[in-house]
Amino acid sequence: MKNLNRIFLSLLAIMLSTAVFAQEQKDEKGIDEKIDDAFGWATGDYVSGVFYQIPFGSVQHDMTIELDVFDRLSIIDAGDPDAIPTYNSDSGVQYELIQDSLRVSSISLPGEQVAEELKFKTPNNKIIVTGGVFKIAKADVSFRDKVEVTAYAPFTRIYWVLFPLILGALFFTVYFKFVNFSGVWRAIQVVRGKYEDIEKHGAEMLYGEDGIANGVDINKVDSLEEHLKEVSDEISVDGDIKDTIRDESSDGEVTHFQALTAALSATVGLGNIAGVAIAVSVGGAGATFWMIIAGFLGMASKFVECTLGVKYRDVGPDGTIYGGPMYYLTKGLKSMGLAGLGKVLAVLFAIMCIGGSFGGGNMFQANQAAQMVENITGGTESFMYGYRWVFGLLMAIFVGIVIIGGIKSIAKVTDKIVPFMVVTYVGAALWVIIARYDMIGDAFMQIIDGAFSPEGVAGGAIGVLVQGFRRAAFSNEAGVGSASIAHSAVRTKYPASEGLVALLEPFIDTVVVCTMTAVVLIITGNVNPENAGLADADAILLTSDAFASVISWFPYVLTLAVVLFAFSTMISWSYYGYQAWAYLFGRTTRTEYTYKILFCIFVVIGSAASLGNVIGFSDAMIFSMMVPNMIGIVLLAPKVKKEMTKYMNAIKLKREALD
Repeated sequence: MKNLNRIFLSLLAIMLSTAVFAQEQKDEKGIDEKIDDAFGWATGDYVSGVFYQIPFGSVQHDMTIELDVFDRLSIIDAGDPDAIPTYNSDSGVQYELIQDSLRVSSISLPGEQVAEELKFKTPNNKIIVTGGVFKIAKADVSFRDKVEVTAYAPFTRIYWVLFPLILGALFFTVYFKFVNFSGVWRAIQVVRGKYEDIEKHGAEMLYGEDGIANGVDINKVDSLEEHLKEVSDEISVDGDIKDTIRDESSDGEVTHFQALTAALSATVGLGNIAGVAIAVSVGGAGATFWMIIAGFLGMASKFVECTLGVKYRDVGPDGTIYGGPMYYLTKGLKSMGLAGLGKVLAVLFAIMCIGGSFGGGNMFQANQAAQMVENITGGTESFMYGYRWVFGLLMAIFVGIVIIGGIKSIAKVTDKIVPFMVVTYVGAALWVIIARYDMIGDAFMQIIDGAFSPEGVAGGAIGVLVQGFRRAAFSNEAGVGSASIAHSAVRTKYPASEGLVALLEPFIDTVVVCTMTAVVLIITGNVNPENAGLADADAILLTSDAFASVISWFPYVLTLAVVLFAFSTMISWSYYGYQAWAYLFGRTTRTEYTYKILFCIFVVIGSAASLGNVIGFSDAMIFSMMVPNMIGIVLLAPKVKKEMTKYMNAIKLKREALD
């Protein structure tokens, strides 16, 4: 009854908030626009800082500007005194005549770059450096007909946050001897339950000297109690055997498979469907190659952070698991004598995680799901047009019902939704690829050639690499630390076992799903630089059109996929956000339901809001989670190596006992 009351109160709060929201839509400026404006004003500098782009290399071009353009612009000026006369030369230089001064700008450089810095000589040979624009007064150049200019532009720009992500992933790959490749088959075996017995009870108890297993694989025993009866005379274990086994069983709330699907549900979604379309539009087909590389490297980062998540988790009196970066940063760094640093990093991570859960993990997902449903049902003629908040209310109700039950309830939903949607999406992609099989060879040639091309719209090979890594990082969240929160809830005695399982997450998300999307876009002719400026909300239509060119009814399937992926992402991120919330504000029933009610309210708001600035902020929050997390996991890498050794020794002990 108490749970029913809580659900009722949650839904009542949602309905009340919706009523207020709907009422405010009558204002000249709706609440969606007010929210967006407020976020833009309050967080603009923060977002700009997180996504600051570092120039990488430079393009230099020397040129001479013919100043007879003054005369040409004077003629234009006479024709329309109110207009600013503008002239675009064949060489890619734009001239504007402003109050008898010539403004020179938009100088195009080789590689389709635009000059961001100019150096030019004045008539008296003084060298002046400007930021991409300069002005010359006509009176100052009356005796000259040319100006010498050196134009500069960055070869490409790289988000600074990509550096620690890439460097960290490379470090873990080498430090753990390429576990992202060697550990894949072992990870599959773990998910299949091959080592469930030792993970639950411990290898020494089962397969050590005088072990309970007595030379039998416990995973293949129908009844443990019957086995114990059969071998009771042959083993020597102090105390009551049954009670010992029960006491020694592992903590945790979900299986390896459920933890994997819960984490995958937060990453597989719009990034795979829409983000890939943008990556190949900006960086060309070659960005696909670097997305794959980023996916493989990200596997090592996931291994480290998810091992630590299990090792340093807290177990509540009722068996509830509390884990993630907040705990391994606090407890792990404290064990190394860095308690102060660990506490600061943990608090920073928790704050950013809450912000990311409300924005990118909630509002954006609800918004895009509502938009896709509205689009497929007629756009402006849809019954949803102007009433997307109703869709949000329905989503909030379903989300609320699931998240009330915690990680067990979430896992029961995601372990059905995620496999179904991944198989459906990959199946559709294979359908398109097989239908256009004659273009597969050409597609892969485009990917390889584009990956190492010295020229290109994104600054050549380096630019293509950046686009690939950028989109892969956004998609699989390797190094961000979020997934370790879900993986922490697994039932196991060996933290490294879940670290291995986590290897599969970037592999499925990036190497499989993202690659499938990219290949479909390439072979259907939808890789176009003109689409480089699209947002995810619009880019998803490119992917839809690519599939529709072969499977006419696929947009309907894609709409269902987007809704289900959005739903699964929201429920998983609600768990991430609540774990961070509980770390900051305590583990009381009041704090739990305060967060969950707020989360559901934001589902409704997100469905109808215009979220440009909100999403910029939430993306910044999610990406900045990486900073405290990466610092911590690099410092704690030796702890992970010890756990890996312990787990591999346990597997070896079992193998030797059964030989």
